[in-house]
Amino acid sequence: MKVIDLINDHQRTPFSFEVLPPLKGTGTDVLFRSIERLAEFQPKYINITTHRSEYVYHEVEGGLMQRQRLRRRPGTIAVSAAIRQRFGVKVVPHLVCSGFTREDLEYQLIDLQLLGIDELLIMRGDKARDEQRFQPTGDGPAHATELIEQVNRFNEGFFWDGSPIKQPGKGFHYAVACYPEKHEEAANLKADMEYLKMKQDLGAQYAVTQMFFDNDTFYRFRDKAREMGITLPLIPGIKPLGKLSQLSVVPKTFHCDLPETFYAEARKCRTDEELRQVGIEWATEQCRDLLKHGGVPSLHFFTVGAVDSVCEIAKRIY
Repeated sequence: MKVIDLINDHQRTPFSFEVLPPLKGTGTDVLFRSIERLAEFQPKYINITTHRSEYVYHEVEGGLMQRQRLRRRPGTIAVSAAIRQRFGVKVVPHLVCSGFTREDLEYQLIDLQLLGIDELLIMRGDKARDEQRFQPTGDGPAHATELIEQVNRFNEGFFWDGSPIKQPGKGFHYAVACYPEKHEEAANLKADMEYLKMKQDLGAQYAVTQMFFDNDTFYRFRDKAREMGITLPLIPGIKPLGKLSQLSVVPKTFHCDLPETFYAEARKCRTDEELRQVGIEWATEQCRDLLKHGGVPSLHFFTVGAVDSVCEIAKRIY
């Protein structure tokens, strides 16, 4: 069954979450224990992130600096297959433009197809740390829409260079990301949503939002989307904060505002544990309000550094 069918065919609002592949050289034990804890809430699917390669510099003879390519979190495809095999749950690996050529991406599609993994979350991905603005790698796609077009061509039975696939396999279904407070590089929210409409028209089946902390922001975004003819299921992404440092890091990194009421309570906290409890309460009320308003096809949780909090929230609302 496709993820879109799992979202639409339910008796309760589905639960899903996102995980990171382990760091290079680290085993899967911690990741699997986290999934085991969250499995009691019967997730409909699990997203697995993909991270681009970065460059580090090492000094060599003569005082010169040598650039070396480094991937800190390899294994998205292997981790996806391992999760599906161990837990029997639908997996949705991220497929991103960032850091990959078109050939790199094509081989990822081939590997996923061989494994029978046919769901994707397609995104452009982040720019490199040393870039002022996003730069594609080699001939890699510069926008998520270009990557979607490559996947569509693959589904139609053609490689990226236009040559036919001799034995086309099962095609991919895919979701995309969306941004209730607009993508950081978009001129304005309307322009950003025009790209979301384009992704829908190209074949995206649903969209998962960037984290947000003010439900009114999501409702305004959803209403505007419907006015623009965007009919995709829009799945709210929830992130419970749990560290004092996140009060400044999260808004800067993810370009989202913290509501005044939440921030006022959070500023009273003196320890990470105090903030974690405030984060649990806020995210729980977010979820309850989203469910009360209706029209929410699913609740999706960002669990990195927040597995305990997500478990507590899920116990309260499921």
